[in-house]
Amino acid sequence: MAEMNPKGKVTVDGIRLAEEGFNFHYFTNTYVTKKGATYFFCYDQGYLKLDSDQYMLVQKQDYVK
Repeated sequence: MAEMNPKGKVTVDGIRLAEEGFNFHYFTNTYVTKKGATYFFCYDQGYLKLDSDQYMLVQKQDYVK
């Protein structure tokens, strides 16, 4: 994910993640926002499922534990 997210936040297609071999069933922790959105993290890289098979990739911030 880090290679697809060099600036810390980007939106990508789920198909692209799958083509790169990303395993959606493996994550090291989750973060639930005040609005109820759940981010799934693999160490310092995370993702949020959006509409239409889109995913927002993010880099972990200090406030996420």
